[in-house]
Amino acid sequence: MLDLDVAFSALADPTRRALLARLAQGEAGVMELAEPFEMSQPAISHHLKVLERAGLIRRRIEGTKRPCSLA
Repeated sequence: MLDLDVAFSALADPTRRALLARLAQGEAGVMELAEPFEMSQPAISHHLKVLERAGLIRRRIEGTKRPCSLA
């Protein structure tokens, strides 16, 4: 079940909202998601982990990649 406090906390950050907007267009990898931001790949990965813990996105393992999609 979605914990609303965790979900709203995740949505409070504008970068995370932008990542969700991009994922609304379809599945993407971390490097693809990082392109429009002036952030490192580890910083984007941190934001994705927060979104995943909030139950807003899913990450699956595909070889060495972990594509993300909306939950």
